[in-house]
Parts: sequence; C-alpha cells; structure tokens
Amino acid sequence: MSVLKRRIFLLSITGILLAGLVFSLFASSPQVKSLEPGDTEQQIAISVASLLKSEHLTRHSLNREISERCFNNFISSLDPQKIFFKQSDIDAFQRMKDKLARLIEQGDVNFAYKIFKVYLSRIDESVGIIESLLKEPQDFSIDEEMVIDKDRIRYPQTTAEARERWRKRLKNEILVLKADKADRAGESKDPMQPEKRLLRRYRSFVKQMHQTDTEDLLGIYLTALTTAFDPHSTYMTPRTMENFEITMRLQLEGIGAALSSVDGYTVVKEIISGGAADRDGRLKAGEKIVGVGEGADGEIIDVVDMKLNNVVKMIRGKKGTIVRLEVLSVEGERKIIDITRAKIELKDRDAEGEIFEFGQTEKGSTYKIGVIDIPSFYMDTISAGKGVPDYKSTTRDVRGILEEFNRTGVNAVVLDLRKNGGGALSEAINLTGLFIKEGPVLQVKNAEGYIYSHKDEDSTMVWSGPLVLMISKFSASASEILAGAIQDYGRGLVVGDHATHGKGTVQNLIELDRLRFRLFPATKKMGSLKITTQQFFRPSGASVQKRGVLADIELPSITTHLDIGESDLEYAIPYDKVPPLHFKRFDYVEKDLVDQLRRSSEVRIKMSEKFRKIVRDIERYHVQKNRVSINLNEAQFLKERKAFKADQEDETVSENMNQSGERGIKRDYYLEEVMAIVADYLELRYFNVDEREAA
Repeated sequence: MSVLKRRIFLLSITGILLAGLVFSLFASSPQVKSLEPGDTEQQIAISVASLLKSEHLTRHSLNREISERCFNNFISSLDPQKIFFKQSDIDAFQRMKDKLARLIEQGDVNFAYKIFKVYLSRIDESVGIIESLLKEPQDFSIDEEMVIDKDRIRYPQTTAEARERWRKRLKNEILVLKADKADRAGESKDPMQPEKRLLRRYRSFVKQMHQTDTEDLLGIYLTALTTAFDPHSTYMTPRTMENFEITMRLQLEGIGAALSSVDGYTVVKEIISGGAADRDGRLKAGEKIVGVGEGADGEIIDVVDMKLNNVVKMIRGKKGTIVRLEVLSVEGERKIIDITRAKIELKDRDAEGEIFEFGQTEKGSTYKIGVIDIPSFYMDTISAGKGVPDYKSTTRDVRGILEEFNRTGVNAVVLDLRKNGGGALSEAINLTGLFIKEGPVLQVKNAEGYIYSHKDEDSTMVWSGPLVLMISKFSASASEILAGAIQDYGRGLVVGDHATHGKGTVQNLIELDRLRFRLFPATKKMGSLKITTQQFFRPSGASVQKRGVLADIELPSITTHLDIGESDLEYAIPYDKVPPLHFKRFDYVEKDLVDQLRRSSEVRIKMSEKFRKIVRDIERYHVQKNRVSINLNEAQFLKERKAFKADQEDETVSENMNQSGERGIKRDYYLEEVMAIVADYLELRYFNVDEREAA
C-alpha cells in the first residue's frame, strides 16, 4: 500500500441519501463582492484531480472524454432546462470542453468562474423578460403545447426565441399554481396571485444566485469533474462536510427546526421533537423566518431572499447561546422569538421499532410482528474514534430493539429498508451479523482486481426467527449489502419493489487537509473528496451494481417504475461478478415456499381496492412519462390533471418515501399486505429450520 493511501483518512461509505435532510449542502456568505479563485482553490483542484487519477476504481485518465463529461455536467448543473444560456453561449463555451480536465489538473479553474459570470448575466436578462411577460394578458383558451422532452429541447438561438420559451413556461407554471390552489381549496390562506408569486419566485432565485461565493462554485465545478468518473464521487466543501458529519452523528446544535425555502422565504417545515424550539413552544410549523439576530440584543438581519444554507448557518450555533428570530405567522403577524440553542438528537432519522398484532394462529391467539424502520446506516465516527462507549450507530440501536422484541416474544421481524439510501459500510456488515452466524457478508474488489471479503466474526444471532425485508428502488448501497446477504444465506424473505436501487460501489472519504503532498500552505480549509475506490459483491459473487437485489415477492408500487435507479444515472460503473464464497446457507426460504407465498399475495392484491388504485396510477404514470409536451389550454390541462389525480385520494408509497419528518411506523395497506405475507410464512414454514452447507 502506498504512503498516500496509509495517510488517507478512510471512512468507508456506500452512499448517503441527503435528500431527506433539510439542511443545505452548500452554505455561503450572504453578500458576494467578487467571484475569483485563489491559491487555496488552485490547490484543491490539483489535489482532487490527482486523487481521481490515482485512487478511483476505474483509474480513468484525465483525458478528452472526462473533459467533455465534466463540461456537460457543469453546464447541466447550472441550466438543466436550457432556459438561461443561449446557443451562442454554449458554442463559445465548447471551445474549451476537451481541455477542462487537464486545466483542473494544473489548478486552473478559471473556466467555471467565467461561465458563472455569463450565467448571472443571463438570469438577470431572463428576469427582465419574465417581468415583461407577467404584465401581459395570457390566453388560456387556445390550444398550444410546451415541449418537455429534454432530448428535444434546444438552447434558444435568439432573444425572441428565448422570450417565446419563457412565455410558454410561465403559462404552464401559472396553470400549475392555479391547479394547486384549487386542490387546496379551503386550506390555503395565501392570497397572492399566481403571476405575483412567480415574479417573487424568480426575483428571489436571481438574488440567491448572486449570493454564490467562491467555495460554492468550486464545489459545483469539481463535482462536475468527479461525477464524470461515476455518479457517487463528489467533492465536498468544508461546509458540506459539516452537514455530512451531522448526518452520520444524527445530532447538531441549534434550535431544532427543519427549514425549507419557498419563493424566497425561509419556511419552518417541521419542529423537531425534543429540540429547543419544541421546548420553547412559540415557533410553529408553516411560519416564515424573515430575520435572524445573534445573541439577546444582536441586530436582526433581514433573511428574505437569502439562500437557505446561509439562513441555516446563521441559526445554528453552540448550545447555550441565544438566537433571535423575526417570524411571520401564518396569519401574517410579525413577532420576535429568542431561543436558546441546544444539542438536538435527530430522532426522526434513527432506527425505530414497533410491535403489531396481526391475524390469528391455530391456537386462536394473534401473531406479534416486530417492525423496524431503518432510514440509514449511521455511525458517529468521531465519538467512536475517541472511544466513547455509547456512540451512535445503527447496529447498536437495532440490537436494542431486537433484544426488546425477544423479551416481548414476537413471532417474526420485518426490517423496513424502503427509505434507506445507505451509509456506513461497517454498519451494514455489523447489522447483517445480528441475523446470521459467522460468515462472509460481502466481497470487495479494488482497482487492481484484488478481491477480499468482509465477514461477520460473531456466531451469536440476536434474532434467529423468521425475517422479512421490505425494499424499494430507494433502497441503496449499504441496505443492498444487507438485503443481498440475507437473500444469499436464505435467511429471510425480500418483499417490495421489483429491485433495489442497484448501487454496488464503495466510496472512501479523503480529507484533503490531511494529505502531505500539498504544493503550498492552504489559507483555508480544503474540504474532502468522496471517491469510489471499490465495487462490492454478494457472498454468492453477484454484484448489485445497476441490477439491485431482486424481490422474492414483488408488490405494486410506483417507485418501481421511476427513473431513479443506478442504471438511470450517467456514467455508472458497469455490472460485474466474482467467484462465489463458501458459506452455510439456511433453508428458511425455499423456492416452492416463495412461490406459494407469492400466489397468495397476488390473490389479496387483486382484491385490494388500494392496490388496484396503485396499478391504475402506474398505468397513468407511464402515459405521462412518455409524453413529449404539455397542453397549455387551461380546460384540457385541468382535465388531464384531474384524471391523473383521480385515484390519489390515499397517499402513495412513493409520497410516503419522502415524508422524512413524520415519525411512527405507519400501518397502511402496504404494511398490512407485508404482514399478511409474514402470517402466511409463519403458517407454512414455522420455526423448525435446519442449516445446510452451500458452496
């Protein structure tokens, strides 16, 4: 192993879904006077480029192909809808597209800053067009369409063409706002007309883009380079790292409120239970934070139109200190709230267990089914590294829940991985060990082709009874390691979407500040590089990369059909396989048993009105997905929208996936069917199981 590799701080991770967090990835200063790269930015660029060449799984060179990918990624990150840049801009930019990787390798990132200045000028121009168009009357009775197929959309050639594109776009957005208001009839207290709301939204967007600072932009640009290697390699700015560490520790210091940005306002999305704001009681969900002051008498700074990450940065602070908030209530009244910051445990993102009674046994009693929701594989590496005995981790939390299940006498355990986007590799291995005797959990292959295995060394099975895993297409990486091992061992059933996400790669986190090859002293922190260094494989030798773990029993779900899998991502690592390992297989799950359980489930699903609604939603989704344009006739627009929403009286599974703020395991129609499968499983297989050896 090289000296560099020994010095790298390795935190093996297999994918973190930060979408559930309301804290922004990039924080920046509210006011920007200049946007120019300095010596530190040059050094960071050199470091990132060097590590990509030497440490990435593919060992891809920084050639023309990577440069063009980087160019496409960067332009798309700024203008994904092709509404700001003109074709003449793109033509001018493309003169450099095959040189970018080499320039970054030399520490030259000026291209990004030049492009961004053009971008700012174009969004300024666009707001002028928007202001003009929103003053003009629109005819919603005529039949015209707006192209939405990205493959058919081109950058506008002229100002007139750009204006026409904006006219149709604004017309569509007005129709959407009208329809949303109609859907919320009697609920919304906001009297703002759609045209005024859109004007405020775009003006706020422009102000926030002008707040972008050097660190923000470098993060976007270098991530365009890293994701040219694969979708999961990312440059993380120092401020991004702060949010990453919060994710893994599941704790922060602040007021305990989840915030979101809506039309330039910072809106309280949720009050976190047990946090400072919750204990204070005056701040309410739905209220707008319009000003923030530090300390008991510090000046309150206006935060309207400020980037969300800047507002979050101002509100966060050390426990015991005071932050003052100027708040606009739902009724429109202003008030000042002073809150003493405190340490907040993010309980809504840790593992949670609950016991449900279901069905009836032959003796007349009900089955007791223990369900554990595992949103991620978290681990407080800082506390663990310091030797803190009770550091936060998924395995520790799940072990405690399982031990309580054992004391309570549950008949079966269900692990819900549907919202689990991954996390710490070590946690996936250790958690798998709670359900199997010692043996390999996964295999890992590095860039040199060397294969080694990670094993569970503990022969103790904390839960030895019937086990079912619920999966979805959102289940990624570490959750796929668990599901793949459980399936290979025949240890339990996998139920849910057709397959998991399909992320079969391992990322290491390299702290750039700890590297020794720096060419000159850094005046600022350098951040970290999350880089793909390995590909993992199941004990059977199969990879989950781009294929996922297939469900033993599939349930109807819209998420199965969404383009959110690894195979849908640009530049994903290809599928591969390695020789299988020797391990002892349980015979808890056999083909004939699974076939019988599947047939019984299919009968119930056909009789379930809620599942039939999901099937109809799926059919409508495919119709919508295959459309290349939207009709801008108001009557036709509302008719089509009403038809699509007709069967959405109940929340769909995909909507539930994104409700990270709600705690408590919901006993809905989906979980009812899973428990019905569990009851059938208990009746058919019961607990008397043997082990047999498998090659």
